[in-house]
Amino acid sequence: MRCINDDRTTSQQIMRPIILLQLIFAGYMCCTSIFYFADHLGFEYLSRKSYSHFHVNEQTYLLAESQRMVLLGHIALVAGIIAQQKTRLSNKYQLTIPLEETLVKLSIFTMLLGLLMNYLPSMLQFKYYLLAVSVAAQAYLMIIGLYKKKPMLLLFGGVFFGLNIINATLTGYKEILLINLITLSFFAYPYFKKVTALFFIPTLFLLMYILPTLTTVIRKKSWTGNKSPQEARAEAYEVFASGRNEELITNNNWTFLTKRLSEIAMFCQYLKHTPKQQPYYGIEILKNAGYALIPRVLWIQKPNTEKLSMERVYKAGVVHRLSPVSAKTRTVIDGYLSAGLPGVFISMLLYGLIAQWLCNKAEELFGGYELGCMIIFNGIFQPLWRGNNWEFIINNMVYGLILMLLLFYVMKHFKIIKIQKL
Repeated sequence: MRCINDDRTTSQQIMRPIILLQLIFAGYMCCTSIFYFADHLGFEYLSRKSYSHFHVNEQTYLLAESQRMVLLGHIALVAGIIAQQKTRLSNKYQLTIPLEETLVKLSIFTMLLGLLMNYLPSMLQFKYYLLAVSVAAQAYLMIIGLYKKKPMLLLFGGVFFGLNIINATLTGYKEILLINLITLSFFAYPYFKKVTALFFIPTLFLLMYILPTLTTVIRKKSWTGNKSPQEARAEAYEVFASGRNEELITNNNWTFLTKRLSEIAMFCQYLKHTPKQQPYYGIEILKNAGYALIPRVLWIQKPNTEKLSMERVYKAGVVHRLSPVSAKTRTVIDGYLSAGLPGVFISMLLYGLIAQWLCNKAEELFGGYELGCMIIFNGIFQPLWRGNNWEFIINNMVYGLILMLLLFYVMKHFKIIKIQKL
């Protein structure tokens, strides 16, 4: 069985789940744990730490068990994707205007509509999906403008995408900048393979070096202090410019690589706690996800989804209740907490099945790979890249599908999309 569609070359379909989603899952859940394991062995970067003898202990076995769980989850994810994979997709609809013109209109429309959501609290969850679609369209327009030597497309996409990057540096979140880097690099790769490889790897290392300290300072000064985001960012830049904070930067980086970048440390704590001290949750987490789907306008007293999902984090002792940190579980962990090994396999199999089905649907409705998969699917369903707890992932799948259908009907109404004649 072929795992890759034969409608285009491999490099021209790297945004499909079998490549992009699988690659990010493997990188985030498997490869990043090497730093935690190195720390467990007594290494820091490439140097031995103060203690020189390593002994196999309970934590070692928990590490091994967690990696087996992640490997099982990876196998199930890929099996689900392949099961829904179609060698050739039948594109029922097609664009009536050129792709570039469609993307310009779509990026403006989704950006304005996303900003409008700030004034509609009950619709706020759609804001982030709409803005993600807009940013994806702008990034792709920038790449297409560069490749086809169309300065107006390059200027339009570059200005808006650049403004998004600048705004991302004010948020205090590492993930936004990393997602933008991944998006831009994957868009560019089919057209500029060597340049993209030379750009992506050094930039990734640079971000890994500066982001832990940059975001720590911004959060401290802006979130809990009395500084504006702009002032906090300026002070964060000063930490690097002064050249006197190498030890602080190094410590922040190692803490980030071993504790925050990987989920393994938290996974080990869950394995230690469940089912020995806390029985498996069964369908309780799914019930929570069901509650999250009910619009608050219909249920004023609906439990806060964030607080509800954090309860199992507190019970396992992953973080203290008084800590301001949000340390939500991931899909693999929720599968384990629900039903152990079978829970991991079944949940990740469904994850792969649904992700690929959504991608197929997007390509069918929006005229093919470029608009359907690259922009719509990877914009609206961007949370599927890294995963989240079941409450937020199921919410993204359901409301993301609703938004995708609404965008389709709007574009069809304005005759941007029509049924393809056979």
